[in-house]
Amino acid sequence: IYCVARKGVTGSETKFTSEFHGYLERCRKATTLPLALGFGVKDKVDVDFLTGKVDIAVIGSETIRLVDQKGVKAAGEFVRGLR
Repeated sequence: IYCVARKGVTGSETKFTSEFHGYLERCRKATTLPLALGFGVKDKVDVDFLTGKVDIAVIGSETIRLVDQKGVKAAGEFVRGLR
């Protein structure tokens, strides 16, 4: 199940507040399927924060930005650095 981290436009900064924690709890209670979270997730700090809270972190805009600016290889290096 894809969950959005916040309202607004993609690529903007996301602040993970206490309201966000309640949202994830409601999502978990609504399904037994894995949760993917995106829309504002941009770096390892965000991925580390989300570890244990969601099953998949989706980093769309930042990945596209890297491919546009530095090529596909840079995106691969970026993704490997998230582990």
